Amino acid sequence: MSKPVSELVPSPRLLLGPGPSLVHPRVLRAMSTPLLGHLDPEFLTIMNEVQALLRTVFQTDNPFTIAVSGTGSAGMEAALVNLIEPGDTVIVGVNGVFGARMADIVGRAGGKAVKIEVPWGQIIDPHRLEDALKQAGSVKAVALVHAETSTGAHQPMEEIGPLCRRYGALLVADAVTSLAGVPVRVDAWGIDACYSGTQKCLSCPPGLAPLTLSPRALAVVKGRKTKVQSWYLDLSMIADYWAEGKRAYHHTAPISMIYALREALRIVVEEGLEARFDRHDRNSAALMAGLATLGCEPQAQAGHRLPTLNCVRVPAGVDEAIVRKTLLAEFGIEIGGGLGPLAGRVWRIGLMGESSRHEHVVTLLSTLEQIFGQHGWTKQSGAALTAALQAYATAT
Repeated sequence: MSKPVSELVPSPRLLLGPGPSLVHPRVLRAMSTPLLGHLDPEFLTIMNEVQALLRTVFQTDNPFTIAVSGTGSAGMEAALVNLIEPGDTVIVGVNGVFGARMADIVGRAGGKAVKIEVPWGQIIDPHRLEDALKQAGSVKAVALVHAETSTGAHQPMEEIGPLCRRYGALLVADAVTSLAGVPVRVDAWGIDACYSGTQKCLSCPPGLAPLTLSPRALAVVKGRKTKVQSWYLDLSMIADYWAEGKRAYHHTAPISMIYALREALRIVVEEGLEARFDRHDRNSAALMAGLATLGCEPQAQAGHRLPTLNCVRVPAGVDEAIVRKTLLAEFGIEIGGGLGPLAGRVWRIGLMGESSRHEHVVTLLSTLEQIFGQHGWTKQSGAALTAALQAYATAT
């Protein structure tokens, strides 16, 4: 016989990696609320509330604004496989793991991915994008990662929407690591399909992918000549489940996760988007000031660095794996390592949602200084913390 399984008591963790982020106690309490049926009128009202809150956070009036049942990658796949049909040309910006993933999905949907590849940490230049649009002929869509989690690069989007419209292309944006942490202005920027994940700046457990489609993107979905390759992610059917007045059964929604997302969005709106963006900026600036004293340089291009995902190069002579293992095993602090070509070369430190707090920045820097001092990697005891506190003091 197998041994009885003990009660679940995970070790306490300070989550400062690339995701998931810390979750507010209110969100956890919401998840413990008794279930309703997924077609219960009360639950349908909750779905309406979630949609309205998501429109506020996405800064859009799009009627089609939903939460896909699945993680952020499900949002990515839902956006692309519904818009792309076999033979369609899609220009994809590849400057990290998730741009490459978008290109892969385009290919799996039968589309032709025209990749604009730049070094990891750089952004996609609008001029280079326009050159690609001119050369590619008829382009169905342009797909860009607004917040590249693997590098910390922050892609500017303001010029991209109007550019896509001039060439008759849809604009698809990955906002998994940006939504509710930095501005995501779907309507103002002319984004046609934008998706995110609940486990980053929304500070909700992983399991849902907020998604919004513009009316012209939805028209493309409904006007397809071929069926979407995924039944589960077919937005033409999911739309009828989320549409008020229809509510046609498609799948059993994850009730408790919808509860959690509703509460997480309430917290975002209570704080206010601009105040929330300012908080992320302040904490990132303090963290980066402290890390600089330890010899950590930013990986992302100057002027285009995310405050939500701080990607820094590991100083020469420092064993990056030992630092991460010590942080987790001895202090209960999680930060992320590098992916792909950046493996072993960078740390990815997430300050997202509930994880983006003054006290967490101080805790991490103090602990890093302690670890660096134990290994003789620095002799400036207290310099990192002093630099961070100075950054806080001068923040406006």
